[in-house]
Amino acid sequence: MAVSRFHCLLLLLVSIGALHVWAKSDVSAGGSLASLSLEELDEKLQQCAIVQDLNREKAAEHAHAPSTYVSRLFAILFPGSPAVNALLATLYISGPPNFLLALCPTNIDPSSLSVMVAFAVGGLLGDTLFHLLPEIFVGEDSPDSVRFVLVEPNRNLLLGVAILVGFMTFVAMDKGLRIATGGGGGHDHGHGNSHGPAHLNSSESDGKSSAVSKQGSKGVKNRKKGAQSDGAKDTVDNHSREISPSVKLGGFLNLIADFTHNITDGLAMSASFYASPTIGATTTVAVFFHEIPHEVGDFALLIQSGFSKRAAMGAQFITAIGALLGTLIGIAVQEFGGGANSSDGAVGMTGGLWGTSLTWGDMLLPFTAGTFLYVGTVAVIPELLETGPNKGQELRKTLVQFAAIAFGAGIMLYISWHD
Repeated sequence: MAVSRFHCLLLLLVSIGALHVWAKSDVSAGGSLASLSLEELDEKLQQCAIVQDLNREKAAEHAHAPSTYVSRLFAILFPGSPAVNALLATLYISGPPNFLLALCPTNIDPSSLSVMVAFAVGGLLGDTLFHLLPEIFVGEDSPDSVRFVLVEPNRNLLLGVAILVGFMTFVAMDKGLRIATGGGGGHDHGHGNSHGPAHLNSSESDGKSSAVSKQGSKGVKNRKKGAQSDGAKDTVDNHSREISPSVKLGGFLNLIADFTHNITDGLAMSASFYASPTIGATTTVAVFFHEIPHEVGDFALLIQSGFSKRAAMGAQFITAIGALLGTLIGIAVQEFGGGANSSDGAVGMTGGLWGTSLTWGDMLLPFTAGTFLYVGTVAVIPELLETGPNKGQELRKTLVQFAAIAFGAGIMLYISWHD
């Protein structure tokens, strides 16, 4: 079997060399391969005898492979076209995490979500490194035919620029939020200790916080003496009066940042499903894992900013509309911007952006990868690096976080391996 594969690869190299000679002769005869799209060029390659032999061998191997539970599940969850699947994925990532907020207590500590955040980091980085980046630069594998990659230096350069633009877009958004809140903390996707009362960045605010704490302690003593309900009400009222305008502003600005972040999630859904069903499914899983601690953290921040539980849940549902908006924008760009699966026809190898075969629709997936890299590293890793004075406790916490990261990345690897 190994010898047969070696012979196939050798014959493939000979065929590619013959194709290269044919291409030169065709251009010298007056024809131009630059007008061919990548799909048309692939069709010509599929006509080669060695490629057809490889296709038959791969198709036979795929036919004897049993369907996995993962592939059957994805087929049920995403049964339609790329546009329909992207809309379904947006519903999956927006609905359940927001409904879970009804079960969250109002006094939840965002820093207690560190394990869930670490798990989400593993999922996001796993999806980016195992699925998105290989798809961007190499393409998706086909189950019943071999695929070829045409190396275009300028194409790879533009894809790298799009990844950088996505990364820097989130840098700018995070920096702008920090400036707007006076440096009190940006849109931390992990929602650690930089949120909530930590926004009170002045000695006056610290004094007020201490006063509230003292009044709360007195309220506890009073409740023990028999005035339990009245003392609780006074404590809540005192806490509400002590919320500074900067904290309230931070809550509203965080809603704006959350809405913008959800738009990029919607763009990710559309770009990934238009790339391939597998990429779309794995991206949906990764974003879903990330959305749970993200939504809970935002919910806790809104509560600390003076929102009631019902108002905080309503605000989170409103920001979820951003994901739907982003999905619709992504579908429009893919359908009308000349994406790989658009109906506008194929683009020649030099007829796209900057003389490449790329279109605007092709830039959405690398943009998404850049935002995922930021969310999975810069926005979350600093929170996971925070340590306390108790070395033993911090060591155990670190081991749990590393295990959660590995588990999240392992799920992405398992899905990719068995789909």
